[in-house]
Amino acid sequence: MDVGLCRAKYKALAPTLTERARRIWAATEARAAGWGGITGVARATGIASSTIQRGLQELNAKRPLTAGRIRRPGGGRKKTLDKDPTLLADLEGLVEPTASGDPMAPLRWTSKSVRHLAASLQRMGHQVSRQLVAELLAAAGYSLQANRKTREGASHPDRDAQFRYINQQVRRFQAATQPVISVDTKKKELVGDFKNAGRQRRPKGHPEPVRVHDFLIPARGKAIPYGVYDLTRDAGWVSVGIDHDTASFAVESIRRWWNRMGKKRYPKAKELTITADCGGSNGNRNKLWKVELQKLADESKMILHVRHFPPGTSKWNKIEHRLFSFISRNWRGKPLLTLAMVVNLIAHTKTQTGLTVKAMLDKNKYKTGTKVSDAEMASLNLTGESFHPEWNYRIAPRGG
Repeated sequence: MDVGLCRAKYKALAPTLTERARRIWAATEARAAGWGGITGVARATGIASSTIQRGLQELNAKRPLTAGRIRRPGGGRKKTLDKDPTLLADLEGLVEPTASGDPMAPLRWTSKSVRHLAASLQRMGHQVSRQLVAELLAAAGYSLQANRKTREGASHPDRDAQFRYINQQVRRFQAATQPVISVDTKKKELVGDFKNAGRQRRPKGHPEPVRVHDFLIPARGKAIPYGVYDLTRDAGWVSVGIDHDTASFAVESIRRWWNRMGKKRYPKAKELTITADCGGSNGNRNKLWKVELQKLADESKMILHVRHFPPGTSKWNKIEHRLFSFISRNWRGKPLLTLAMVVNLIAHTKTQTGLTVKAMLDKNKYKTGTKVSDAEMASLNLTGESFHPEWNYRIAPRGG
């Protein structure tokens, strides 16, 4: 059935038809359409399926149709909202208690299913059914929604200015064919037969069995992926650590990327730009991060330019949605049974746009709680930029 044509016909005829005539016309259209006609006409016109069925009963009756009584405008059974003007306000107060200013609303601590909503409204004196609650919610614009991570906390006043500064610097170094990378630690993963988010193809009725509880298996440990993403070449490197996520581990991951990938792709590189979050093992206040970067600068003879994203804006880091998201998609629904499996799944991550990834297991031990002395900090060849030097700085090689 052509729903669009039916809708157009109904819009043209509806103003001239009585209530009964609309019912009979809709029933005629549904019968002509055949199987599925009632649903199609109801979707096109907004007339209830039960009303169309009643019209079909009248058409199928053996006695001929008579003129019958025409209901006056506004006649018929009153709508529930007309009889109960406080119903909608009470319903919205239950669904969105903070909007109504009632922090102890009845459904604040339970699920907001239509069954619970209808029961609560009935206790408040309203005569409602679950079906009516569902219809009222739909009419008011409510739908089933999942949580979404969007809150970042207080925004720094120079947040956008820092974004612009980072973008300008990235473009400048890319134009000069100097490497630009985005770095971060991906979520730690327990190694073993644990449930992994997502689904994968399996024989029907035979899902892969996994453990009920997510407790560390000491013999298998955990995987700590630290990623390096080349913004220019759409290529990633991931070091999979097994010990602790420290600044030493973070810089060692960058070192491995440079020695195994970066050096070959940028043989004339004299400078390296690193974009990173403001916290964690590569945080701007992490003294060990800067000490380890100084060692890398001395070894590579490159000037390292570090650009930190403002606090609370980690999701803007390119590595999150250009590398980590595809890794998660590649191993969705697959228990990470061994460290080798983790490394292989990461290394086999690809996209249609050309992303390639290399991965390597890092078995080194990284000590936590390392203290950096004032003398060590003073020995760094570190210079802050004029714009937010705590976020933007360069580390040059020491000596000749």
